[in-house]
Amino acid sequence: MEPRWLDDDERKTWITVASVLTRLPQKLEAQLQADAGLTLFEYLVMSVLSMRPDRTLRMSELAEMAEGSLPRLSQVISRLEKRGCVRREPDPADGRYTLAILTDDGYDKVVTAAPGHVETVRSLIFDPLTKAQRRQLGDVSRRIMHAVDPGAHCLKADWKIS
Repeated sequence: MEPRWLDDDERKTWITVASVLTRLPQKLEAQLQADAGLTLFEYLVMSVLSMRPDRTLRMSELAEMAEGSLPRLSQVISRLEKRGCVRREPDPADGRYTLAILTDDGYDKVVTAAPGHVETVRSLIFDPLTKAQRRQLGDVSRRIMHAVDPGAHCLKADWKIS
């Protein structure tokens, strides 16, 4: 079967999308490193935990919600534990699972980092767009994510942080 080559418009769009996929995380990470000494993934992990009523989540659920693998999450949690931001405990409901718990110091760190991060997200992603384009971006992103991973946590109808 002959490959379905991209036409000129598709190729230009793909090059732009690929550039966004590469450069946006770099910009977000640079701001977080400069302002809070956090990587983007560390911030996402701590942010997810901070929005839970008890600041606690099973590691497997946290990995899914932070869009990371369990081994990657485990490494990040180890770094955050050393800094006193997170601790791990066996799940009392089922000892086969491990809970990640955001400490008070970790909560303070993510709360302090959040305004700068949100301002960066706003200035890089939302401010350049009209209200209609923001809705379109959400629709397009959900369609692409559905093609990438139809079971992704962010696509679930009942998806909420807490």
